[in-house]
Amino acid sequence: MTRFTRRRFVQTATTAAVAAPWMADLVLGAPKAPRSKNDRFRIGAIGVGGRGTAIMRHAMRFGDVVAVCDVDRKHAERARQVAGGKAEIYEDYRKLLDRKDIDFVTIGTPDHWHTAPCIAALKAGKDVYCEKPLTLTVEEGQILCRVVKQTGRVLQVGTQQRSEMGLRFLRAVATVRSGQLGTIRRILVQLPLSTKEGGPFPPQPVPEHLNWDFWLGQAPKVPYCPQRCHFTFRWWYEYSGGIMTDWGAHHMDIVQWALDVEHGGPESIDGSRTKMPNIPGGYNTPKYPVVDMIYPGGVKVEVRGGNEGILFEGTKGRIYVNRGRITGKPIELQDQDRQLYEPVLELMGKLYRGSKPGSHMGNFIEAVRQRSTPVSDVVSQHRSVSACHLANISCRLQRKLRWDAKAERFIGDDEANGMLSRPQRAPYQIEG
Repeated sequence: MTRFTRRRFVQTATTAAVAAPWMADLVLGAPKAPRSKNDRFRIGAIGVGGRGTAIMRHAMRFGDVVAVCDVDRKHAERARQVAGGKAEIYEDYRKLLDRKDIDFVTIGTPDHWHTAPCIAALKAGKDVYCEKPLTLTVEEGQILCRVVKQTGRVLQVGTQQRSEMGLRFLRAVATVRSGQLGTIRRILVQLPLSTKEGGPFPPQPVPEHLNWDFWLGQAPKVPYCPQRCHFTFRWWYEYSGGIMTDWGAHHMDIVQWALDVEHGGPESIDGSRTKMPNIPGGYNTPKYPVVDMIYPGGVKVEVRGGNEGILFEGTKGRIYVNRGRITGKPIELQDQDRQLYEPVLELMGKLYRGSKPGSHMGNFIEAVRQRSTPVSDVVSQHRSVSACHLANISCRLQRKLRWDAKAERFIGDDEANGMLSRPQRAPYQIEG
């Protein structure tokens, strides 16, 4: 096993500086935290459950949280204490966005509540760091791409595998795109088997500290039960896309980055072998996704449940990468031969658009300061999560589908095209 450590990356970057001048300045880390109070951002945190509070903490290195918002009062009060006890609490994110003193917002809401506050924040002149998966539907991503372009604001999506994890994924992408694996023939994407199974779940009284109607938002009106809310919302199709969007948003992003189709997608999707759950009133996303996709050039991408990671197979070799390691003969050869390693390192820098990898929030802050495009930009993230949405649609229809990536439409399938968007409950419709 070869570990791509911080020390090794910095040492190699430094020694290779003559061949590639940018490497001398490429060190792991984020932009330095501002020393002066006048240099610090004023932050609003929207959705402050577990993950929402975590990204708020990351943002606090660069600014002061002046407002927190959550439809669960307990979440909001806890986040307020984490932020220092002075932030104002809101239940309605729109009131938070009315504040003129907020520079950017973090959004850590459930998935079905990502797009609406993103749009509102962008139109209110705020930059946005939004958790993945970016959207609930393909249509939402199309709207977000238009709004980001119209407003000129910065939107970073929380697919932190692009910036962090010891840069293993960035190295894997650069290795593939450098040609050292030859022509890519097959990619195996393994998603964790963390999906909950069970139900039906009986209705329970709505907790006094939770605005259940607001939490449901655009989703259908249903009685409250705790299994629908907070962390386990992921296993309900009404609010998310199961493991296919929860982890698939990370790994399919790396796949499309490596294949250089960040603005494209698959040509066909076949989820017909996926066994769908059938428990009325229970979790309704599959635990074991079985999806086969064909990408341009005949590359076969297989999505399965299993140990988390990605296997790239080419005509000259293969590599495996996950959050703990990167392995394979091409990686061993890079470590032994500087001439093989240097072009990969140089490509890593170019793929990261010249900024310093190591902190995903830091990359966002750099983009905000420089008014540049962050590494997890809206278009690439719309396209990668779209691949996950397409997989879910194929699984639910139990048939193979053909996709026109340029038009963003299924070919010859009106029923499937009707699933690129969803009915939205009033008064929570998304306005683009």
